[in-house]
This record gives sequence, C-alpha cells and structure tokens, in this order.
Amino acid sequence: MHPSHVDPPTPRASRGLWRGFVRRCPECGHGALFAGYLKVNSRCRACGLALGDFRADDAPPYFTMLIVGHIIVPAMLLLEQLHHPPEWLHAALWLPLTLGMTLTLLPRIKGAVIGFQWANRIRG
Repeated sequence: MHPSHVDPPTPRASRGLWRGFVRRCPECGHGALFAGYLKVNSRCRACGLALGDFRADDAPPYFTMLIVGHIIVPAMLLLEQLHHPPEWLHAALWLPLTLGMTLTLLPRIKGAVIGFQWANRIRG
C-alpha cells in the first residue's frame, strides 16, 4: 500500500505563472505577452507560441477584485475603527488606491492565468 500524497506544483506550472505575471511569453520568457494593456499578442515574437489560443475570459477580473477587495476593505475598516477619519479622507485615500491596485494587477493576473493555462496545456 502506497502512502497518499499530493504532488508539488511542477516547475512548468510555477514558471508559467511567473512568466505570465511579468507579462512575458510563458514558453520562452522573452517575448511580450501583450500587444497593449490587455490585448494578447497572437504569437510570441521570440518563439512563435500561439498566444492567441489562450483565453482568460472572466478569470482575471474576478481574481483582481478578490485580491484588491481583501486588501482594501480590511484596511478601510481598520482605519475607520482606529481613527474615525472624515468621509472625504476615505474617498481621497481608498478610491485612488483601489484604482491603482486594480489597474496594476489586472494585466499581471491575466498573464498569470494564461501562464497557468499554458502549463496545463489548456487552450481555447
């Protein structure tokens, strides 16, 4: 009888996630993943991987909202409980911070999702 265990993530999976997060081709790590802010290149200019075959769809916005919400909401509640700042200060602090975090994370998370799809050979 073999002991049950969970296999650790493969180097391919972690490499794909990281390369996607830094917005590079998950295959070679050299070519740009995006042609614009969120538009995926049809092919990697360095290795020729068909990047257009990977579809991230709704996963990146979902994960971005999940991460940003889990950072902003507790921080906002903590500030309110400890210091009771006026509403204008909440708006001046949290709106730009939320927007900045969202716009920074969204393409990186989309890249990581594509890297995950590449590592697990998920296309279309």
